[in-house]
Formats: sequence, structure tokens, C-alpha cells
Amino acid sequence: MPEYQYEQYFQQFEILSQKVVKRKKQFNNFVKFLKQKTSFFQAPASTIYHLNIEHGLFYHSVGVTETLLKIKNALTPELSDESCVICALFHDAGKAGLPGEPLYIKNKKDYEINKNLVEMQVAIRSLFMVSNYIDLSADEAQAIAYHDGQYIPQGRDVAHRETPLLTILHFADFYTAHIIEQDMPIIHYPSFIK
Repeated sequence: MPEYQYEQYFQQFEILSQKVVKRKKQFNNFVKFLKQKTSFFQAPASTIYHLNIEHGLFYHSVGVTETLLKIKNALTPELSDESCVICALFHDAGKAGLPGEPLYIKNKKDYEINKNLVEMQVAIRSLFMVSNYIDLSADEAQAIAYHDGQYIPQGRDVAHRETPLLTILHFADFYTAHIIEQDMPIIHYPSFIK
């Protein structure tokens, strides 16, 4: 993927970031932490499922945020843009690993899992990381912790008790990873949000 595309995604990230108003300082501090202490902006989105490329996690996070806001605007306009942006941008922050301990390590060909990282489900690591910087509502915490839905055993813990935010985040994540990212030879998300 061309390097210029990273710049386009970063510009879109900046536009999406402007939707965070009430917790702007917390949000900015978390972004600073991600830039300085983790591989969030460089890591792949996955080693086997989607975007096993440099910056894949970042591209995926921006794409999920745009998809989520489009769904939110159509189905649940009462949800705040701020909640949607925070949850979607950082739902997979745990894939960056922890400071000094990335989840994904580049080998000769692609990426592999770091077996030395403290074992933790990605969504729980994401919630752990985000909640250290940003005050989350119970609704936001549920959305981040269970965004993988029924694809993981922990999703059954909230089955039939999902909030609207969790429901649309799960769908936005699934749709982005399995439809948009799979159908495009070079990933480029159309900008839904003005």
C-alpha cells in the first residue's frame, strides 16, 4: 500500500478526532500515549484475518469509525458522535500490545504474535488501555469489551443484552473487516463523514 495513503488516513483520523469535544484532553492524551508508547499506528490489524500489513490496525480503526458513524446516522442518531468515535477508533487498541511489548512482531514476510506479551483477550486489553486515559460510560465499556460479538465465547456473556452502541460497533467492525477490506485490492475507505 502506498505510503501516501497513510497520510490520507491520518488526515481522516484528525477529522474524526474533532468529533470528540467533552473528553478532548483525555482523548488527546491517549492518542499521545498510543503514538509514543505503542505500535498502534504501525501494527497490522491481524496476522491471518485482515490487513496483515504495516499500518493495517490504523487503517482498520479509521474504516470502522467511518462505517459506524454512517450506521449511527441512519439507525441510532441519538447516540453521540463522541462515543462512537472513541469506541470505534480504539476498539482494537489492544492489538498494539502494551508499552514496549507489541502484540505483533514483524518477521521476514509478514507479522506473527508476540508470545512474550502478557496473555489477555484483545478487547479486554483495549478496554484496559482506553480506560486508563478516557472516562468511559458503562455503554462504551460494554461496546469495547464485547465488540467481537458471538465470534468469541465471551460474547455470550451479554447475548440479548447488547446496547445499541455495542450492536452497531460489532456490525461496523464485521462489515469493515469482512466486506470492505476483503473486496478492495488497495484499501481506501470512502469518506462518509463530512
